[in-house]
Amino acid sequence: MIGPRDTIEIANPQNQTDYEAEIALVVGKTARNVARENWREYIAGFTCANDVSDRTLQKKDGQWVRAKGFHTYCPVGPWIETEVDLETAVVQSRLNGELRQDQAVSTMLFPIPLLVEYISHIMTLDPGDLILTGTPFNVGPMQAGDQIEVTVSGIGTLANSVS
Repeated sequence: MIGPRDTIEIANPQNQTDYEAEIALVVGKTARNVARENWREYIAGFTCANDVSDRTLQKKDGQWVRAKGFHTYCPVGPWIETEVDLETAVVQSRLNGELRQDQAVSTMLFPIPLLVEYISHIMTLDPGDLILTGTPFNVGPMQAGDQIEVTVSGIGTLANSVS
């Protein structure tokens, strides 16, 4: 994980490495077998995230651990907001100032209450854990010299350079 204004270092410049703008949930208390309707009592807040992914390795490995696990591949921030209106919140990305992703959180493929319920039935979530919720359509490649911004309305903007 890195923070705002830190540099994303592309581990394999010859591979396609994509940005993925996401809203992230910050777990506030131990969560196991959470019922969907109780999800909010386990979440301390929300922040922006960029789930950077090496697509070449993702396809080669057939899973995501290595492709998403390189040093600097999970920028988060700029801070944690405790209250976000998820009915009106929008996730956006801008690459070099150009809008690339733009989708309402309320229209995401997997609703946030479902994610908390599903994940907490598989593993115990501890305070400080992050749940990245999935990305809007139109992810795309970034390369050295680019600037990537992830904005979530009600939270702010996470900005990072790429090297």
